[in-house]
This record gives sequence, C-alpha cells and structure tokens, in this order.
Amino acid sequence: MRHNDRAASAPWIRTRLRTAPGAATALAVLVLVTAFLAAAFPRAVDAYETKGLRHDILTADAGRSTLEVARPQPGLELPQAQRDDEARSPELARIGAGLLKALPAPLRADTSSVAYGVRTSKPAVANEPWLPRPEAVPPQLSYVAQSGLKEHATLASGAWPTTPQEVTSDSREVQGAVTEETAAELKVKAGATITLLTAAQEPITVTITGIVAPRDPQGSYWSADPLLRTPSLVLDTASPFPVHYWTGTVLLAEDSGPALLSTAAEPVLFWRIPPDPAGLTGPDDARLTSVIASLESGPGLLKVREIAGDTAVFATGLGHIVEANARMRDAISPVIAVAALGIGSVAAVVLLMTGGLIAGRRKAELALMRSRGGSLRGIGGRLLAETAVTVLPASALGLLLATLAVGEGRFWPGALAAAGVGLLVCVALPLRTTLQHIRPTLHGAREDMVSARPSRRRTVAELTLLVLAVGAVTALRRRGTSAEGGTDLLVSGAPVLVALIAALVLVRLYPLPLRLATRPVARLRGAIGFLSLARAGRSSAGGALPLLALLLALATAAFGGSVIAGIGDARDDAALASVGADARISGASERATLPDELVRTVRDLDGVTGAAPVRVEYSVNMPEAVAGDGGADGGGAGTGGGGADEAKAAALVGVDPASYAELARATGLPAFPAARLKATGSSAPLPEGAEAGPDRVLPAIASPAVAARLGKEPRAIETLSGDFKVQIVGTVPRVASVSPTDFLVVNSAALEQQAPTTLLLTGAPDPGKLRAAVEGSGKEYAVQLRSEERARYVNTPMQAGAERIYLAAVAAGAGYALLAVLLSLLQTAPERKTLLARLRTMGLTTGQGRKLLAFEATPQALLAAGGGLFTGWATIVLLSPGIDLVPLALAGVAGSDTSPVLLRTDLWSLALPAAGVVALAAAVAGVQAWWASRRGSITELRAGDSR
Repeated sequence: MRHNDRAASAPWIRTRLRTAPGAATALAVLVLVTAFLAAAFPRAVDAYETKGLRHDILTADAGRSTLEVARPQPGLELPQAQRDDEARSPELARIGAGLLKALPAPLRADTSSVAYGVRTSKPAVANEPWLPRPEAVPPQLSYVAQSGLKEHATLASGAWPTTPQEVTSDSREVQGAVTEETAAELKVKAGATITLLTAAQEPITVTITGIVAPRDPQGSYWSADPLLRTPSLVLDTASPFPVHYWTGTVLLAEDSGPALLSTAAEPVLFWRIPPDPAGLTGPDDARLTSVIASLESGPGLLKVREIAGDTAVFATGLGHIVEANARMRDAISPVIAVAALGIGSVAAVVLLMTGGLIAGRRKAELALMRSRGGSLRGIGGRLLAETAVTVLPASALGLLLATLAVGEGRFWPGALAAAGVGLLVCVALPLRTTLQHIRPTLHGAREDMVSARPSRRRTVAELTLLVLAVGAVTALRRRGTSAEGGTDLLVSGAPVLVALIAALVLVRLYPLPLRLATRPVARLRGAIGFLSLARAGRSSAGGALPLLALLLALATAAFGGSVIAGIGDARDDAALASVGADARISGASERATLPDELVRTVRDLDGVTGAAPVRVEYSVNMPEAVAGDGGADGGGAGTGGGGADEAKAAALVGVDPASYAELARATGLPAFPAARLKATGSSAPLPEGAEAGPDRVLPAIASPAVAARLGKEPRAIETLSGDFKVQIVGTVPRVASVSPTDFLVVNSAALEQQAPTTLLLTGAPDPGKLRAAVEGSGKEYAVQLRSEERARYVNTPMQAGAERIYLAAVAAGAGYALLAVLLSLLQTAPERKTLLARLRTMGLTTGQGRKLLAFEATPQALLAAGGGLFTGWATIVLLSPGIDLVPLALAGVAGSDTSPVLLRTDLWSLALPAAGVVALAAAVAGVQAWWASRRGSITELRAGDSR
C-alpha cells in the first residue's frame, strides 16, 4: 500500500519539469547567459586592469621602474680592511639577499636581473690622447664594478676582466671591459689602458681586457643606467661656449669595488632590484603605491636602513608609473560603469519580463489551485523550489564558464554577480506569480489601455519614480558629470534614469494617440486598421516594463557605439593633425627645400589625387599686440588657439591657395578661404630673384590668436622668406601643414623665397613607390603616411580591454533588446493566434491577417524606436561634458595630441538599433501570421476556451 501511495503522488517539481520542459530549458538558458555575463564583467575588468598594470611596468624605461638602494662609501673613520670588505661581492650579496626578503607585498623582484656593486657617481676626466675629442674636450667616464656581467653579456673580443689578486683600496691596477657601442664611439680596443686618478692624484691603471655585447640590451641590467650600454655626447654646461664631450662607462671586474674607494669620484654602493610584475593584479595598485611611499620615506625606509646601513636611500620611479596607470584606470572606469549599469539594468528587466511571461502562462493553473484552497505560502514555496531547481544550476554553470573564459580576475565579485542573478530570478518569479493571486480573480478579465485607468497606487508609484528620476537628472545636469576620485553611480546611472523617465512618460501618453486615431479609423470601410489599433491598445505588450527594457538597451547600445566611434574619430583626427594630409614629404631640416623635379615626380605617381606644395617657417616673431579687440572677420569655422598675448611667435605658411583649398576639402579640414589670398595689386607674384620692399602688404589667413594680436591694420613682420606687411583677411582654427595653434598663411607666390619645404599629398599612393621616388632625388627627405601614423595608435591592454567590454555591451544590449521584443510579443501570442482563427471563420484572408498583426505591432515598435532615439541622444548629451575619450583613444602614444576628445552623438549607433527593433517586430508579426495560417481554426478554437 505504501508503495502504491508513493507511486500515486508524484513529486511536484518532477511533474512540472516534465510537463513544461521547453519553458524550463528556456529559463535556464537565459539565466545561464545572464549569469555568465554578470560574472564575466568584473573578471574582465580585473583582467584588463591587471594586464594594463603589468604592461606599463614592463614597457617603462628600466631607469624608472627599477628599485635602487644606494649608500655612500663606508666612512673614512672605519679601518681600511672593514671598508674594503663592505665593497666586496660577498657583503654586497648578503645585503642584497636581505633586501629581497624585506620587500613588502605585493612588490616582487625579478631575481634574474638583480645587480649590485660599487660605482662612481661623479664622472672622471680621461686624458688619454687616443680618446675622441669632438670639440677639443676630453671625455668623462664613469666606472662600475657590477655583479653578473658574464650572465648578462657575451664576450665579443678579448678576455673577461678578472681580479688576479685581491683588490684593495691600495690597488693601482684593475681590469675592465666596455660594450661594443662604447668601444665603437670612443675608439677603445682590447688591451687599451685608461688612467683613473685617486683622491691623492695617484694613477690607477684600468686595462680594457675585452669588448662585450649585452644579451638583452633593453633589459634592466643594461637600461637602468643607459651609459653602461651606450655612450652619450652631452653638452658641457660649465663651459661658456656650447661644446660637447663624450661620456660613457667602464665595466670593472666584479670584485674591483674597493679600488674605487680611493678615488675622488664619489663612489657609492648600490643594489638595483627590477620589479617582477607577473604576480601583480589590477587591484594591487593602491597597495603598491602605499608600499613604495613607505620605502621612499616611511617605515619601509627604516627597514631598508637596518639592512643596508643608516645612510641608505631608496629611489624608484615605479610609483609614478603606478599612479599614471591609476589615472588612466580612473578615467576609463566611469565610461565602463555606464555600460555595466545599463546592461545590468536591461538584463534585470528582461528577467522580470520572463517571470511575467511565465506567470501569465500559468495564471489559470494557479488561480485554480488558489480557488481549491491552496495557500499563498504553499504555492510560493512550490514555485520557489521549482524555480531554484532550474535556476541555481544554471547560475553556477554560468559562473564556471565565466571563470574558464576569463582566466584572470578575482573570484568573489563574479561569484556575487552570478549569485545575484540567480537570487533575482528565484525571488522575483514566485513573488510576482503569487502576488497576482492574493485575491481570487474572475476568469476572462480584460485589460484595455484605451479604456481602463491605472490604479491610484500605480499612479502614485509612477509619479514618485518620475519625480526622483527627474530630480536626479536635474542634479546631475547642474553638478556636472566630471567625477573625481572614482566612479559616480549617479553619472553611471544616467541611461537608466533617462530611460525610466521616458518609459513612464511614454506609457502614459501612449493611449492618447491611439484614442484619437481609433475614431477616424473606425469610420473607414476596412476593419484591419480599426482592429489593429484596438488590439495595440489592449495588448499588454505596451506596458512599462518591456518599454523600459527596450529604452535601456537602445540607450546603452547608442552610448557604447558612440564611444567606439568617438575613439576611431579621435585617432583619425590625431593622425591627420600629425601628418597634415594622406602623405607628407619634408626636408631633414626646417630650411631644407624640395626641388621642383621631386614635386613633379611625386605628383605623377599612381594613387596621388592631389598635391599641395607648402613653404613653412617656424617661430616667426609677431609684432606687439594691438590695443583692444582686433582681428578680421572669420573666414573659417570655429575658434581656437591661445590668447593674443600668448601668440608672440607663429609659423609662417606659404601656400598655393587653389591646391591648398582642395587639400582642405579632401582631408575634411575647415574650409579654407582661398579667394582672399589672391595675389593682386601690391601682393602680385614677384619675378624670380626679385626683392620686395618692406612696405609690401600681403593678405593673410591667421589663427584666431594671431588675428587678435595683429588686428585689422597692416603689420610688418620679418621672415627668412622676405620682409613685408600682412593684413589679416580671415581666420581658420587649424591648417594641415603645421601642428602649432598659432600660424599665419600667405600666398607663396608673393614671397621672395618661394621654394616649398613640405609637400602634402592626398590619395592612396603606394608607400614603397613613394619612398623610392623620394630616395631617387639624391637627398634625404622625411616621408610620413597618415595610415602609418594611424597605426601607431594601437591599444594598450587597458584600452583594448575597455573597448572589448564596450563591444560586448553593445552586442549584449542588442541581444537583450531583441529578447525584450520577443518576450513582449510572446506574452500575447496565444491571443493573437486565437484572434486570427476566429477572424478566419468570418472570412479574413491570410494576407489580411498578416497586415493585422503587422499593423498591431507597429505602434509599440515605433514607440520603442522613437523613445530609444531620444533616450540615447539625451544620455550622450547629458554625459558628454564629463567624458574625455583621450585615455581610451590616444593615451600612451608619444607625441599625440592630448587635448580633450569629447563624446559626440553617432548617428549610426542611434539609428541602427532603433531600426532593428522595428524590423524585428515586423518580422515576428509576419512569422506569427504565417505560422498561424498553417494551423487550422479547429486547432485553435476548442470548446470551453475563453481566450
């Protein structure tokens, strides 16, 4: 009997899962994808921050990143034997090992490149006659006895320097080596000797026994002090005349340090410890900054002095590297937070919509259970257990997949995010379902938006949310969007706030046009228009929740697309500002001119569509500023440059007006008023070799600052191209030929010296053929290509990671938007199929059925698309003043323009997602009508079905 009873009462969860496996599987897949995205986001942020920090440390100059502990030579009051022992390798190695052990976490050392020894801090003059003296000044050399020479170099010639006998302070002969670069520049050969004087002016003979080649020239061993590897020609600051001399380093044998103690070159003991960033993570930057500050001037320095001596000092530039990385991260984080909060809100709304769809499909079932005495607690508990069995494993699997997909990152943030997804679904679905059955409901109640009025509670709740959202947006607009010290949730939540306001307002206004349109349509002869409007007003697909999901998804996608487009535009503009055109040919020096034959040869190359010869002369002194506001009427768009008092020097640009105006049009620069530079009258072209008087007046186009300085009247200037007067006839904010913001453009035909110094090209010439043509001229000229300059703006790991996250955010936003459309249409799909079946019995054709469903879906789709356009535009307008795209677009590229790059609205990012919503709604309606036409009316219309 017990066995029969057990068999008769099947478990509820197993029964439900067997009854509706499709719905359970769909919910599990949705939760799996959402949990995966939620868990992957913090791990991806950690990953790109970690890679960015490691990349910045690895690629930084070794002289900045290396940790160096140094102290002066042992005191003269100590016995000589003790002083010598402290400068030998065993004692230095012991101290070095202690320093390595004392490094506080998260600092770790690259033990393979640790170096220690004795070096001179003051270069000593080398008077050997065979050493080069470029300007009759003898070279000055440094000497270092550093550990690990044989491990970090190979012997190119000669022999390794050794210590045949123990070296002391009294030793007067030591052996050394130099690198190949030092030997080549200073003419050093194996066997040469160099004299180093002691403090008592006694000679120490340094015999160069070998020439060595660094194994890793860019490694910290050789690059922490670049003179170890490469000599340098430096300016003698002590001389009243500008003379130069060579400086370099001689590498002594490892145990030769005591010999340097007797010199006057201020020897110091040092330990160089390169950091190993392999164990660092992005969140470690705060601790790393604190640890470095402690080592420089805090408790850490006291620990260092306990090991290395009371006079030891700690120096490194690693803190500045970490701080620069943190500044970039802080600049990128607000942009990423907008995407995260927007997509997270869309995902939460879509999960709630899924719960609403499931609740709507099971409304009759649960109403029957409630009418037969089922308690809300019992029904809710069963729904919770039924949901948890499906959702919790899906959340765990999503977390596992995110952990495997993004291998680097903290575990707990991702785990909490995945758990939050599972908890939201487990709580929201049973709660929403059971709340519908607090009171028994009559079957067949109808909800019509055109005639039914929302309850007072709903009205109060919507008004409260609306007031809070409007207040938050107003405060954000007044306060500004520049967040200092981290991510501002109010700024990051701007898309959510704007979408919430738009959704609440549009849902309330939505019935009004339907009500107005229904009356005239009802008088028309056909029934399709009236039925579609009536169905659109009655459908619950027009509720606030689906509309909010669509608006959020569209706003986030538009914002992300505008960020990505803005990065590309900023890099294109920076490349154009650097080169000036698609290609640029200029001389090796400012005064080098281009021959006419080269100009003609290059102009005739395949792919060259335009050529503009330009004569550029930099740093031309400007006259004193005129009193009051001078300047000519602008001939170009925009304003730029500095003030009139700052434009003391400017670049003089001589152009051919026609070709230069064409160049400006082809490259997208501001329109150039070429007609104003027409050379007529006193500014007519000069015959070749003729000289112009200083009273000659040339029309000029200037930058706004130069125009304000010179005023409207003719002003005299002196240039290498001739002395003349200029009269400002127009302004432009920028020109293609020069990067300075202060410039003066004149007609080159009116100059005494007309030979161009630069040739600007448009088109797509072959780089190899272009360089070959330039090299064939027989002189050295610099060739720059805009495409090559654009390629310099490669992504650092942090920039690349942020861009990938934004691409994923745009894709996820589009996916959730499509899912929101599908869910809103699926919620009323049974009613649509029943309606078509009934209307077919009354003579509705298949074509008319498709039109009916398409017309019914159009109002909601247009509402969502229009609202999405507005929400995306408003979000960008609201956030753009506080978002600078330079850290994402141009950071880390030497010589790039770092002026702010503000976020601009990208039309395609706004229009494409909105058009996709309309297209998807029409496609779903068409597919639904086609599928319903294949099923017979008897299948849909069953006895007792009240749909």
